[in-house]
Amino acid sequence: MTFDLKLTVQKKTELSPQQKKLNRLIDKIEQQKISLAAWQNAQDEIQQYTRQKLFPIYAELHTVLFQQMQQLWTMLNSHEFSKADMQQLDEKIASLGKILKRSKALSSEQHTQVTQINTFYQQVAAQSNAKKSKKSQNIRLENQETSQEDEFDIEQDFEQYAAEQQQAREQAKQQRLQQKCEQAEQMAAQSLKTVYLKIAAMIHPDREQDESKKAEKTMLFQQASQAYEQQDLFYLFKLQLQLEHKKGAGAKELSAEQVKFYKLALDAQSQQLESQIDEILDSFQLAKKVKAEHVHISDVYKTIDADCAELKQQLKWEKERLKHMKKVRGVEMLLEHGVL
Repeated sequence: MTFDLKLTVQKKTELSPQQKKLNRLIDKIEQQKISLAAWQNAQDEIQQYTRQKLFPIYAELHTVLFQQMQQLWTMLNSHEFSKADMQQLDEKIASLGKILKRSKALSSEQHTQVTQINTFYQQVAAQSNAKKSKKSQNIRLENQETSQEDEFDIEQDFEQYAAEQQQAREQAKQQRLQQKCEQAEQMAAQSLKTVYLKIAAMIHPDREQDESKKAEKTMLFQQASQAYEQQDLFYLFKLQLQLEHKKGAGAKELSAEQVKFYKLALDAQSQQLESQIDEILDSFQLAKKVKAEHVHISDVYKTIDADCAELKQQLKWEKERLKHMKKVRGVEMLLEHGVL
């Protein structure tokens, strides 16, 4: 549709600040719709490319990491190490377990071993935390016997109070933002139905006697119905204003209330479009979160290739580490140099 929604607020006179905001929002939505369509078209191809490039390397890497975990676990339970070395070995095995617990490259038997090791370290951590908590409580009770420590407790209480107040403010802020989004979505839903019914009243083909005009209205009505099903408020606004413009009803300038209504309703659709684009970008599992306007489709392929090269290098190094882990002296050397 070539009709420009901004024509309805363009006048020889100076535009109001609200009208200028509306124009900027219209431009933003147009770009978002183009961007969303481009990412939707590219999504399947990018995901397929990712699977072909990265999944085989991840599968091999996880197999190597499982062998490392298995080897270190066996060695830890069959050889004598210093207390410091045992701590490093425990931390390494536990970290490997966390990495592998959701791996899709392992067999069911391997997953069972990973789960058993993870459970063991979770129990150890729980026991350690319980001991620390009890020790901390005892120390606090002892400290309460002196006025100096009483002051310290007061300071702690104040810091806790301040932290709680800050948390409460953050929660209130998030709640206000959520309410704003919900109100915007309700406005969009209400506007969607209102605009659709107005369009239906203007162009419903059953009310047209002229066959040529009836065919045109049938096509427009189908487009409007499709936009309504897709909750495309922006398209329906443009169609409504195009129809009003043809009748001469759109010649007058939009009132301040109409501009405000359009902005609130379109703002909700802009948020929905942004959310859809973000979901697509998140599905690519890029190294860092990016905005669509800051990344091009070609950049995603470059990032995947870079990740692939980095992953291959990591796999090469993990295989070298595994060779050393097969012997006690090799593990000791890794521990000594801090590269376990």
